[in-house]
Amino acid sequence: MSIRRLPEHLVNRIAAGEVVERPASALKELIENAIDAGAGRIAVKLAAGGIDLIEVADDGCGMTSSDMVLALERHATSKLPDEAIENVATLGFRGEALPSIASVARLTLESRVRGADGWRRVVDNGAVVEEGPAGLPPGTRVRVEALFDRVPARRKFLRSPRAEYGASLDVVRRLAMARPDIAFSVEHDGRRALSTNAPEDRPGRVAALTDRALIENSVAIDLEREGVRLGGVAGLPTFNRGVADHQYLFVNGRPVKDRLLAGAVRGAYAEMLPRDRHPVVALFLDLPADMVDVNVHPAKTEVRFREPQMIRGLIVSGLRRALDEAGHRSAQRPDEAALAAWRSEYSPSPSGEGLGWGSAPNSALDLWHAPTPYPSPEGEGLSRVMERRPTFAVPPPAARAEPAWAPPPDTISHPLGVARGQVAKTYIVAEAEDGLVLVDQHAAHERLVLERMRAALAGGKVAAQALLLPEVIELDEPACDRLEARIEELAELGLDLERFGPRAMLVRSTPALLGQGDVTGLVTDLADELAAFDQALSLKERLDHVASTMACHGSVRAGRVLSVAEMNALLREMEVTPHSGQCNHGRPTWVKLAHFDIEKLFGRK
Repeated sequence: MSIRRLPEHLVNRIAAGEVVERPASALKELIENAIDAGAGRIAVKLAAGGIDLIEVADDGCGMTSSDMVLALERHATSKLPDEAIENVATLGFRGEALPSIASVARLTLESRVRGADGWRRVVDNGAVVEEGPAGLPPGTRVRVEALFDRVPARRKFLRSPRAEYGASLDVVRRLAMARPDIAFSVEHDGRRALSTNAPEDRPGRVAALTDRALIENSVAIDLEREGVRLGGVAGLPTFNRGVADHQYLFVNGRPVKDRLLAGAVRGAYAEMLPRDRHPVVALFLDLPADMVDVNVHPAKTEVRFREPQMIRGLIVSGLRRALDEAGHRSAQRPDEAALAAWRSEYSPSPSGEGLGWGSAPNSALDLWHAPTPYPSPEGEGLSRVMERRPTFAVPPPAARAEPAWAPPPDTISHPLGVARGQVAKTYIVAEAEDGLVLVDQHAAHERLVLERMRAALAGGKVAAQALLLPEVIELDEPACDRLEARIEELAELGLDLERFGPRAMLVRSTPALLGQGDVTGLVTDLADELAAFDQALSLKERLDHVASTMACHGSVRAGRVLSVAEMNALLREMEVTPHSGQCNHGRPTWVKLAHFDIEKLFGRK
């Protein structure tokens, strides 16, 4: 077959296949044109998720009638003043969007330049069908109707209107996040779905488009290195989501979905999130135009960096520095279901009669007599005190508190409050200035031990504590082989091992930070940990995994009774330790019940 030149309408259809994949991609191109036109307000209307109608109206600079003719031709653009495409500073620049959309839909283009009359041009699937004057305020309005109506092969691949609407709303959300100086509104099937004010600060705009609670549960990012600036907001590790859809990445104001950037975010939050959870971040990367290529994808959703490793390092260090400064902070979102589970009155007895203070039990089986003698502050006899005690139909909660003969410490100077007791030998109850704090003692101490090990290793070597009698740990031969191959590296972490026959390891010392822990469990878990990742990696490269395993075995266990002094010492160390708001597995170490929430439980609010 001889070579021939393709007809214009077919060329436009091919270009549409690259640029207009679905209603959301067409909407993206139209909004980017409005932003590049200097709009201060952009209004979007959708019908059936954008399948039946997409309308974008802006108050930008507008176009003359002659400009509108050129705008509907391929590769015609006002955004490249010269041939230096690497210096492009606008969102759209290929000049393919409008003619591509017009080749697969009915497109109505109306525009007016300030001080002149408006003009209207209608193109139906590539053919101009109408043209003439139009009445509209200064700016541009574009209507796209019946997308892919005459291209059934493309239309059948569209998803449901609800799914297409979700994709379109996500496009608007990302573009609105990048430009807090522009007001956006979205109307779908006659209902207002999104509205933002302008101008707004960047954190406020991000929170308004994602979750209002992000303002209180995030840290600000601000870092500059070698002419590259990184800004934005990053959610606390405990403020996470089940999917990665809440990660917004921008390069020079352009929303992108880049593997390098997404991988850097995962690396920064490593060991601070459970494996099935994802952080909420909005990162804005600003760098010189010659350091990034934005012309590698027709829809401009991907970019290529000249120095990718430097960019990755900037993101990882910027996020980790900000999260380190967050210290003990943790996401505080009182669970409504948990609050509703609190009982506001005593449960009725099996006979239907309520039992309260001093109530008589219905039978001897209902009575629980296990009085614990305690001193009487008035000096009364023990019998008098026990007589005044109430009886219970069920055992009292497994909680304990020590008498506080000394004046209680001041709660104002301590963000995590002052210890008041221990519940179920697992949870520390503390009183803060603005509420009640509950701390998981094992999870909290696990994080503290890990951070101590990191600091010690950064200083050279983790201190070791020799065992009085070396302990022999029996394992299978492959596990012993894995440990033997890493003996020198484990010694730097304070764990001194020696091969003891084909199926055993001899432990001579353990990290001093761990104290007297479960040595057998520690070595067994480390052998499993070494099997989980490639042998080519060193332990230092996987320090977080190994140190986290060690920290878990050396931390305060649930079920251990702590004194008030020990509880307060744990709280004070949490307040000055990075990442102490979540354990090594990403779960929160403490939660707060604010005074307002407590008052709700008692009907005061």
